[in-house]
Amino acid sequence: MVRPAAAVTPAYWDEACKHLAKRDRVMRKLIPQFGEARLQCRGDAFTTLARSIVGQQISVRAAQAVWERFAALAGGRSNKLQPAAVLALEVPAMREAGLSARKVEYLRDLATHFSDGTVHVRQWQQMDDEAIIEELVAVRGIGRWTAEMFLIFHLMRPNVLPLDDVGLLRGISLNYFSGEPVSRAEAREVGDAWSPYRSVATWYLWRSLDPVPVEY
Repeated sequence: MVRPAAAVTPAYWDEACKHLAKRDRVMRKLIPQFGEARLQCRGDAFTTLARSIVGQQISVRAAQAVWERFAALAGGRSNKLQPAAVLALEVPAMREAGLSARKVEYLRDLATHFSDGTVHVRQWQQMDDEAIIEELVAVRGIGRWTAEMFLIFHLMRPNVLPLDDVGLLRGISLNYFSGEPVSRAEAREVGDAWSPYRSVATWYLWRSLDPVPVEY
C-alpha cells in the first residue's frame, strides 16, 4: 500500500495568528473558530499547479469534486499526479471528468512543461514572489491568480495577497464591509494591515466562506 505524502504546515503559522489577532479585530474573532486547522502542502509542484488550474473560477467544493474524478482518471493519488500520466489521457475522458475544454488544454500544456524540464522547480525556493509569478505566467493557462495560489499552497509564502481571487474579495466584503461589494483598492487597503502574513489572513477568510479546508 502506497502511503500518501505527509502534509507540511508553515513554521510561521502560530506567530502569524498571534500577529493578525493583535492587529485586526476580524482576525481576532475568526482565527479561534478553526482551532488547529492549518494551511497544508504535500510537496508536489506539478500537482499543486494542476489543482490550481482545476480550481479556476469555481467553488472550493466543486473544484474538489472535479479534481477527485480527474486524479482517479490519471491513475494517481489525488496529492501526487505524474505529468506523463496526464499527457497519456484522452481529451474526451478529461472532459467527462468535468473539465472545460480550456482547462484540458492548460493541464496538458502544464504537463508538457514539466515533462520537458522547461520550468525551474529547483530554483523556486531561492526566487522572490514576483520572479516566480513572472516565470509561471509564461506557462499557458497560468495567470497571476494561479501563480499566487502556487506561492501560497506549495511554496507556503507568507505574504501573498491574491486580489484576483473571488473568495478573498467576498470574504473581505462579508467580514469587513457588511456584505457590500469591495473594490481591489479597498481590498488592498484591508490586506495591507495583515502584512507580513497576508497569505494566512486570506486562508482564514476562505475558511469563513466554506468549511471545506482549502488545499492544493
